Amino acid sequence: MILIIAEKPSLARNIAAGIGTLQKRQGYLEGEGYLITWAFGHLFSLCDIEAYQPQENGSARWSMSNLPCFPQQFRFELRRGNDKKIDAGVQRQFEIIRALCNRPDVDTIVNAGDADREGEIIVRLCVDHALQGEKSLKRLWLPDQTPQTVAKALTEMKDETEYNNLASEGFARTYIDWLYGVNLTRYATLKTGTLLRVGRVIVPIVKAIYDRDMSIRNFVPGKYFAMVSKEKTNGEVVELTSKNKFEQDQFEDAKRMCELYNRTGAVVTGVKNKKDTLPAGKLYSLSKLQNALSKKYKMSMQESLDIVQGLYEKGYLTYPRTNSEYLATAEKDKIKQILAGCAKLGYPVQFKDHKSIFDDSKIESHSALTPTYKIPNKTQLTEREMQVYSTVFRRFVAVFCAEDCVVTRSEITIAVGELEIFTLKGMVILEKGWTKYDDYSQKDKVLPALHKGDAVNIDFKPTEKETTPPKHYTVETLNNYLKNPFKEDKKAAKESTENEDSIGADDREDYRAIFEGLELGTEATRTGIIDNARKSGYIDLKKDVYTILPGGEFLIEALTQMQITMDKYKTSQLGQALKKVYRGTISVEESVKLAEREIAEVFEKKADADLSLDSETGFFGDIVTKCPLCGRDVKRFRTFYGCVGYKEGCKFSVNISICGRVISVANLKLLTESGRTAVIQGFVSSRTKKSFDSALKLENGRAVFDFEKRTVAPQTPRADLPIWEGEGAPPPDDPPPGY
Repeated sequence: MILIIAEKPSLARNIAAGIGTLQKRQGYLEGEGYLITWAFGHLFSLCDIEAYQPQENGSARWSMSNLPCFPQQFRFELRRGNDKKIDAGVQRQFEIIRALCNRPDVDTIVNAGDADREGEIIVRLCVDHALQGEKSLKRLWLPDQTPQTVAKALTEMKDETEYNNLASEGFARTYIDWLYGVNLTRYATLKTGTLLRVGRVIVPIVKAIYDRDMSIRNFVPGKYFAMVSKEKTNGEVVELTSKNKFEQDQFEDAKRMCELYNRTGAVVTGVKNKKDTLPAGKLYSLSKLQNALSKKYKMSMQESLDIVQGLYEKGYLTYPRTNSEYLATAEKDKIKQILAGCAKLGYPVQFKDHKSIFDDSKIESHSALTPTYKIPNKTQLTEREMQVYSTVFRRFVAVFCAEDCVVTRSEITIAVGELEIFTLKGMVILEKGWTKYDDYSQKDKVLPALHKGDAVNIDFKPTEKETTPPKHYTVETLNNYLKNPFKEDKKAAKESTENEDSIGADDREDYRAIFEGLELGTEATRTGIIDNARKSGYIDLKKDVYTILPGGEFLIEALTQMQITMDKYKTSQLGQALKKVYRGTISVEESVKLAEREIAEVFEKKADADLSLDSETGFFGDIVTKCPLCGRDVKRFRTFYGCVGYKEGCKFSVNISICGRVISVANLKLLTESGRTAVIQGFVSSRTKKSFDSALKLENGRAVFDFEKRTVAPQTPRADLPIWEGEGAPPPDDPPPGY
């Protein structure tokens, strides 16, 4: 008897459909020599810190007493609910799995988790905890969930050991994410008095949006002069914009250069017109599909993933969590069958055996998203499901379209003596071809009717222009950044009118980033992490634009104050280690040790800060000194130190961060006890952005800059303004959070 353990009930039903008629039992199916049962996704989760390092008083409250925690042996337990008790349904289903694994007539157990690292370990954990003794272990790998694919895959199952490296990467990722999550989340939360979710991937994602929004918020427009000519030649306006730019105070220089260009004159030095074929876009990876759906239908990443996952489970699409836009060479026969079904529906498709479509070197685990031979009709799908399905289907038809998109490409070069050469490019679609089936937004650009040797009328003038701020991240631009955060921004306009996602586009750099682990998150996890950031109140998504929220600003700025560095460099370093685990070049233990060293550094910095006059800010709720106004206790609140006598009218408070500089507990004590801090280095004026050093002093019970004890006098803030009034701290009549 063969026992198949599916990751979820829907997959179990689809596997059963590929086998035959099975009888429904309590928690499993039986028949045709098979038993099929299922998990509910993750039945097991890692134990919490208290399982390894319980607190002496047995308290479940978070405390620094058991941090950091680096387990010698990670332990799993059945998943608990919000009430911290093991879920009854989870317990029942696991008991069914345990009983089936140990049935005497079962000689083979099949892992039928989803075809990725997460699905691999979900079922492995069930078997590891359930099986007593030894049995043959196999792996069922399904690129889609149609009955034909299931039936074929059941005849081609490999030993479970063939997927050991995939499992190792999955376990390493789980351990590392636990280490970062529980250690740094607890530390940051205890420090600030606010629940801060500190994760290996969530923080650099939020930081990317934070950095972009701060650039926009602090952007100061700059004016410059460009040289622009818009004169008619042969009855048509020829617009030329020089590459030369002049600062705002260089108007006369710009004017003289324009006059030189105008005296020199312009001549057409070349005209090219050629017919060409325009390549279709590449097949979709998950993130590229999400980009398209966000742009066209304003779908969030979570909504599009949920829908495409549902279409996969219904057998209409292939496995969705793929980072590739290419197909495996072994899939050619399957693709021919799908194309035959498309042809029966009247689509002009033909099989194309091109390296630009089939390329094993650009596939890590899964091929690009495609339709299966099972094609739904409109009544079988909701409107949103049809939008997703048709987007994938139409791209597939476009890639294999038998009709070429024929265009005329034009290029005109115009020389202004030897001063500058201008190039005008245009394209006109002659035969629509695949663009009849897939979205294509390029509009025809017709160039002026010019010929080689024609004189071009010019009248260059200095034209005032203004620099523009960066744009907010959209679903598409954030996705592209996360896939390759080290790819240089392409500031110049593209030389070609081709879409960067077209079949002919060079994507080697992007695939190198994916295979080396440089990306932030993976196709399987990225959507959920971004959604968690939204639910945590760190970022917002309106239509398809991300913006930072106050909670996200506080997260990033609080981590900066605590010297917790969670940027793209550190996350990518760990991502590369996980890829090495997958390739078998380092062990799970070695990758975990790397994470432990990074986390240990945070607590070492804390220990150093405890001895430092300059950086330790204490923990939320700490009594740090006595109030210089009323003698009561001064406590450490969320963003400032404040007197507990607030309700009695005492208004003493000092921001923890002033002008971008942390005010330590030691300096606060100096301020309250002697009336003046030590000289603090590294203040940055919020107005001039200039750095300066200064002490703080008490003046009429308020903290102000002491300009007699400084190294560089700032232009702002003014000496007569208290800290909270001059630099944006909360006014003293604003109650401390959680008071």
